[in-house]
Parts: sequence; structure tokens; C-alpha cells
Amino acid sequence: MKTIGVLTSGGDAPGMNACVRAVVRAGVANNMLTVGIRRGYTGLLENDTQILTSRSVGGIARNGGTILKTARCLEFKTPAGIRQAVENIRALGIEGLVVIGGDGSLHGALELHKAGIPTVGVPASIDNDIAGTDMAIGVDTAMNTIMEALDQLKDTASAHQRAFLVEVMGRRSGYLALAAGIAGGAEMILVPERSFRMQDIFAEMARARERGKPHFIVVVAEGASPNAFEIQSALKEQGEPGFEVRTTVLGHVQRGGSPTAFDRLLSTRLGTMAVNALSEGQSGIMVGVQMAGRMMTPLVDVLREARQPDDDLLGLEDLISL
Repeated sequence: MKTIGVLTSGGDAPGMNACVRAVVRAGVANNMLTVGIRRGYTGLLENDTQILTSRSVGGIARNGGTILKTARCLEFKTPAGIRQAVENIRALGIEGLVVIGGDGSLHGALELHKAGIPTVGVPASIDNDIAGTDMAIGVDTAMNTIMEALDQLKDTASAHQRAFLVEVMGRRSGYLALAAGIAGGAEMILVPERSFRMQDIFAEMARARERGKPHFIVVVAEGASPNAFEIQSALKEQGEPGFEVRTTVLGHVQRGGSPTAFDRLLSTRLGTMAVNALSEGQSGIMVGVQMAGRMMTPLVDVLREARQPDDDLLGLEDLISL
């Protein structure tokens, strides 16, 4: 395999650029030319491409968004769109494709695989709603953004003795709300996976006020039903139990910003894995990571020797320096 392609599709996620960098430099290490496809599947249908070199991806890992841009493409979902994409890939001389994106993007990757194009997916979705990996690119950065917002909202909430309903992303999955809410010390977390009653929210707010709490923070995933504004309206109708209620929607601010160290490292690992998988002849797969579960280790074993960096990290250091 001498030429590979890479595209970012769907919603952007912090860390996509670090993944693109890893794909390009892993390609260089494997004597491959990398073709960057701009604007996702839309660019694939329109032959909007550029050659990516080790130098052209230098310094991009610290930036949010994606240098390749992204878009959603309805035409690609049609049989004619798939056929056109395959024709363009072959005309460009691309022998394997890395697709970085979420659920919809990975569905597209599967269709290309079925059409005979060697394709490997890389999970990038701040919702962390993709099976086959414990963490997707962008999740950690988004969680930190939410946590910082919660810390700041607590200051003003305490000053005014208010309750804040904070809507975060998560249409189908409540992972972001749960993880950031727990880390940020929210009083309640409402997610699509769990049903809740308005009277429970009202009662919990009242109990918090009785305990002398100066604020009450509720993190609401956007897919929760009812949503944050409906909850605010219902609480006002019942008489706001001890707190003035305000709603804050964090929106697309969760997608932006410089990726955290975790996201940069995860993106680098996954991008390198994707290129290696293509070079080994694999297709129709998604690379991912599985974290170790909780464990208990005897202190005598812990203290026997210091933990050493993983071999794959040592290898990544050489690759990224290309």
C-alpha cells in the first residue's frame, strides 16, 4: 500500500488534528503518501483533496477543530453517492482510507468497506456513544470544558442562592453529563438512559435548601426528557423551592478549545493504529482502547519495581518526531 487517504466527518471533536498528524506521520514511517480529503464525504464526492506531508501537519495537535474541515453529506448516503465516492477514491490512487468521526461517519466507512475500499474507522465523538472503545477522541476535552463551566457557575449561583440547570451535549448518551457532573460536584444529573419525575427534582431542591446549601446545580443531557427549559418552566409553576432557577446551555463551546493531553495522546495512538491496520491488510474495523477495570494489588508487588512507560509510547515518540 503506497497511498492512503484520511478524512474527518460529522461533528468536530478536539483531538481530530492530532489524529490527522498521527495518520500522516505513521504513513511516512510506512513509506506511504497521505491524501487529505477536505470536508468529509462531501469533499470525497467533489474531489476536494490535498497532499499532506510531515511538515504540513506540524504544530496542529494543539488546535481544536480539524484542518481538513468537516461536513455532513446526505448525498453520500445514497447508492449513487457511494458509487461516486468509490470511483473518486480509485481515480485518486488511494488504496486505503482512514475515517475519523462518530456514528454516522463510521456507517459511511462500513459502506466503503463493503464496496471494496480498505477502510479503518477512528472514533471521534464527544458524546462517547460509540461501542468498541472506552473513550473516543474529544470526550476528555469536552468533559473538562463542562467541569470548568460548572465551577464558574457555582460562584454566581452561591452569590445569588440560585439553582442552575446546565444543558450539555448528549442526545442519545448521558456519558458527558454523568462524568462531568460527578467531577464538577453537581447536585443532580439527568440523562436519557434514566427516567425521572419533576416532583423528585422539586423535592431534592427543597431538601438541599433546608440543609443550608447556597446553590443547586443540575446537569441535564440534551437528550433528557423533559429538557432543561421544560424543567425550569415546571419548577416556576410549582413555586421555585428555595432557589431562583436559571438555565444555561453550553452548546457548541463544548466542541472547541485546545485538546487536553489525554485527547492528544489518545488521538495519536488511534491514528497510528489505523495506519498500521491498513498496512496489515485489515479493513472494515474500528480501532479503539479498552481501559483496565478496578483492581487491588498487594503493596509488596506495587513497590517491587517502578512502572515503566509502555513500549507503544516509546514507539510513538519516534514516529511523531518525523
